[in-house]
Amino acid sequence: WSIGRRPGETFRWVVRENPPACLNDPSLGTHCYVRIKDSGLRFHYVAAGERGKPLMLLLHGFPEFWYSWRHQLREFKSEYRVVALDLRGYGETDAPSHKENYKLDCLITDIKDILESLGYNKCVLIGHDWGGMIAWLVAICYPEMVTKLIVVNFPHPSVFTEYILRHPSQLIKSGYYFFFQMPWFPEFMFTVNDFKVLKSLFTSQATGIGRKGCRLTAEDIEAYLYVFSQPGALTGPINHYRSIFSCLPLQHHEVIMPTLLLWGERDAFMEVEMAEMTRIYVKNHFRLTILSEASHWLQQDQPDIVNKLIWTFLKEEMTRKRE
Repeated sequence: WSIGRRPGETFRWVVRENPPACLNDPSLGTHCYVRIKDSGLRFHYVAAGERGKPLMLLLHGFPEFWYSWRHQLREFKSEYRVVALDLRGYGETDAPSHKENYKLDCLITDIKDILESLGYNKCVLIGHDWGGMIAWLVAICYPEMVTKLIVVNFPHPSVFTEYILRHPSQLIKSGYYFFFQMPWFPEFMFTVNDFKVLKSLFTSQATGIGRKGCRLTAEDIEAYLYVFSQPGALTGPINHYRSIFSCLPLQHHEVIMPTLLLWGERDAFMEVEMAEMTRIYVKNHFRLTILSEASHWLQQDQPDIVNKLIWTFLKEEMTRKRE
């Protein structure tokens, strides 16, 4: 439809040459890089809070990058060394060209290796969306490295795979997993009308942050456009999904550390029923909080509430340990 009406606009997209000021806001922390020995990949992250404080590691979702944790970087740096990572293939982190380099076992190993490279042997691990999937799997595979697990809008992986096979409505909502298996075309679709799809994900009535949420500013949107408009910047992120079917079905695995699951009920991509079902896989203290007016982009949508819930969970666990 767009091609027929406005072909010139349809195929117009702009590479943003300069980052908006918000990406270099000193209140968010310091831009850093670490090269992992085994893979040889260089990872970019933003760190806030003093070195030596307990580590809080933040894993973003799709199509996001470290900046989606800006509210948490400011909030938790008083008591933690807060590190918001660009995952493999995203932003300024290296992006291997082959989709085989994005299998889940590679992504899980990345987190273990980064933790060690930062000089830590354990952390509070927080993940949203696809980063939530990785966080669950790190907690399962390397439980000694995760003191507390906090996941935002992603169920336990076993719940997700079981639920999607039994509920066609969730299968439809996850249809983009199948669309992303195609070569090059998904990347092209994101560029149409100067990244209209990308902008709509965060701003539209169907999928974006709701009217009661903390909407993205024009500068926030420009930050996303700057990162994803760079040549080849979409292929690494989409390759994460191109490798997922080689890893399914996942085995049933239990999580043994205290776990907090936060969920925006108006999530356009994940059905809320999966949140409660996750409880059976956590063999420790499990807290679930569902926010009725919140979208999929929960930590950006309701940052004050999310931060308060995380503080409560962390301090609750400290008290429980003392007892």
